[in-house]
Amino acid sequence: MVEQLPKEVEYVVVGGGTTGNVVAARLVEAGAEVLVLEAGPDFGPFGDPHWPADFLDATRLGRSHDWGYDSGDTLPVKVGFERARAIGGCSDVNGTTQTWGHRRDYDGWAEAGNPGWTMDELLPLFHDGTRRMRVAAYRAEDLTPWQRAWYDAAPALGIPQRASLNDVDEGAAVAPEENNIVDGVRFNTAFAYLDPVRADPRLTVVGDAHVARVVVVRGVAVGVEVIWRGEGHVVRAGHVVVSGGAFNSPQVLQRSGVGPPELLARFGIPVVVDLPGVGENLHDQPFLLMSWAGSDEMTRRMTELRATGWAPDEQAMGKAASSFDPDVFDLHFLPYSPTHRGELLRWSVGVSNLQPVSRGHVHITGTDPESKPAIDHRFLSDPERRDARVLAEGAELLRAMASVRGIRELVGEELHPGLGAAASHDELVAHVEANPDNYWHPVGTCRMGPEGDRDAVVNARGRVHGIVGLTVADCSIMPMVPRATTAMPAVVIGERIASFLVADRRTNSPT
Repeated sequence: MVEQLPKEVEYVVVGGGTTGNVVAARLVEAGAEVLVLEAGPDFGPFGDPHWPADFLDATRLGRSHDWGYDSGDTLPVKVGFERARAIGGCSDVNGTTQTWGHRRDYDGWAEAGNPGWTMDELLPLFHDGTRRMRVAAYRAEDLTPWQRAWYDAAPALGIPQRASLNDVDEGAAVAPEENNIVDGVRFNTAFAYLDPVRADPRLTVVGDAHVARVVVVRGVAVGVEVIWRGEGHVVRAGHVVVSGGAFNSPQVLQRSGVGPPELLARFGIPVVVDLPGVGENLHDQPFLLMSWAGSDEMTRRMTELRATGWAPDEQAMGKAASSFDPDVFDLHFLPYSPTHRGELLRWSVGVSNLQPVSRGHVHITGTDPESKPAIDHRFLSDPERRDARVLAEGAELLRAMASVRGIRELVGEELHPGLGAAASHDELVAHVEANPDNYWHPVGTCRMGPEGDRDAVVNARGRVHGIVGLTVADCSIMPMVPRATTAMPAVVIGERIASFLVADRRTNSPT
């Protein structure tokens, strides 16, 4: 238990989430003094009884200690944007699926003016993160009956079965998932990265410490202002790393006077650096949930498995190509059933458009760090309706899989949206647009790009343009979301930014 905040440290990491923990651990391992300030609680190391049960249970998504963000009235239906407010961040609550995407994703970042981010340069970090996060793969024989039905249906649609989805040069495939699960426990980045250095006196982790702003003096970040135990404190730092994620990092910058001048003026915040891209370029992979009635045989098989105590929501995933991206892939489909929530009444499969073109924003609504931001994803808003049409093609793919002989007898009748409500392609597009949803992978709000790019917020090393000693390290720096779930890419961003910081520290380079 921390009794008082340090007055001055070498590095402050704002946010002990998925990426922030990676950065903090790597800096400590390099000999640096690091303070991690997490707005939610710090539950301690692995095995501490304070950890919530839903954070540990890898058979389901965690829901406790949420920031409470949602779409408000910006979409036809209210959509929850769940984000964990606790040490470990969203690695505490996610589905544990570890996918990497495609080579084109990361090569595209580098080609956009961000050297050091090609797939070849990042591959060693993906392997390092995979080992550190204790990622392991299921086998086909490990799949639940519901997962196995869709896995078996895929070849009939020309989708090959593979052992892994993480060949970064391949296209469509279906495979058992690779997951960071250890003895049934979701193995988050607090366990994987912080625990090995928790005993190091150079590391201090403080929970329930909400950073109001970064203190910038004459173009140099010199510390942070933090609310802890109901009082304001200033901690001086040689370098500040903001790792709040796609929703929270832009808020920290905006409250610090870094962002669009017209937004800052609305709240009387003096402009420190005019960066209009802060909070812009928000995007997530739009999502559609479909469901089938199942069958007596499927219910019997799943009930038997559930009685053994292990029937996770997610175990298999497929990637497929729509007509908009036939050479690679731009769809994920994942069958899952909420077996932990009671009777098996509805069997679900989700499909996601991995390469959306619609863009939104995150804006502060006040200077109080507890004020919820305005989050407007502008889902499915592109004029050509490409995002919705890709999802509609994904729904048609699932319908075709559900019709495969030997599978249709197990999955039963489609319940949602149902052929009566959305039989044609255009009806599916209309259904998608009337029922927007997210895949929980928000990115892009502190976009990485070269100096001179007015919409870029940080450079290729994560340094905020126009400020010395201030770095952003999380999925907010992604120029474009990869064709992946973002858990392992978030770890890799932490590894990459930490490598830059460690190199700068060793050479005493100005940061």
